[in-house]
Amino acid sequence: MASLSRRQFIERAAFGAAAAGIAAARGTSLRAEPLGLPIGCQTYPERQRIADGKFVEVLKELYAAGIRQIELCSPGYQQFASLADGKQTKRIIQDSGLTCVSSHFSFNEFRDGLPKAIAWAHDVGLTQIGTASLPANMGTQAQPIVTMVNGATSEDSIKRAADAYHRIATVAKSEGLQQFLHNEAFENSRTLDGRLTYPLLLNALDPDLVKMQFQMSSMQVVGNPITYFRLYPGRFISAHVHGVDLTTSPPARGAVMPVKPDPNAPARGRGAAAGPTGPDALAIGDDSVNWPAVFTAAKDGGLKNYFIEQEARSGWDAMVKGIAYLKTLSA
Repeated sequence: MASLSRRQFIERAAFGAAAAGIAAARGTSLRAEPLGLPIGCQTYPERQRIADGKFVEVLKELYAAGIRQIELCSPGYQQFASLADGKQTKRIIQDSGLTCVSSHFSFNEFRDGLPKAIAWAHDVGLTQIGTASLPANMGTQAQPIVTMVNGATSEDSIKRAADAYHRIATVAKSEGLQQFLHNEAFENSRTLDGRLTYPLLLNALDPDLVKMQFQMSSMQVVGNPITYFRLYPGRFISAHVHGVDLTTSPPARGAVMPVKPDPNAPARGRGAAAGPTGPDALAIGDDSVNWPAVFTAAKDGGLKNYFIEQEARSGWDAMVKGIAYLKTLSA
């Protein structure tokens, strides 16, 4: 039997103890796939370690923690550039006992290098490809597709953005890939007359060409995910899950949720990679979200997978604790 590093041993022990404790308190047993879906994880929070050449180590630790499926970011993200060999990346993932069906790409990759992005997706074995948010530079400076005024947009911008994304999704579909759209910035805005952009975008997007990936932290801005899953069955293919404190006030009108840094932006200084600052991440199950109700609605609505993404400080510990909680939920 291979020896465990100190970190791996501590994490395995902590995971087992936490899971057993929660299960005992609730009078439930642990389940390998508690919701009928493999417990997934977005790898973005571990981006610096991946950039440092520790992709194999990260995957082994995720598996030890209870993760069985990952979501990648493409080599278009600077920290994931080492994964450019898609076939090799697939072998590494499989050797770690994990699966990977989904990845985020920068919008620029879709707009300027779609064939390359699709080829990499096929090499890795993906079935779902998407982007974190539709950026203001979808078009050109001379002919912008998305226009914003003090954080608000127009219904025409929403329709133009949907049409532009349809063109990408049409090509992806012809290649056997399902396009999805996450909601990190533009999607969480409002229109100039105060309406939510998100439902307008849902109505503008072709339900067959583009599925949605719900960002749970946005529920205070765009509304309850349960409502969306039930009102739009079949539209949501996946979700990013993390603890959400519903007792805090949502961002002011016109504000948008924090967005992942532009993967094409110049690299920042060494100090920027030290890790997230601010309050510790809130684990799933330690928050005020009714997760059983969310997952029931998600399954009824057709959710195919979900990925824990604990981006704040102490995110790894929050992820491990969240896995223990998820394992107490019935299928």
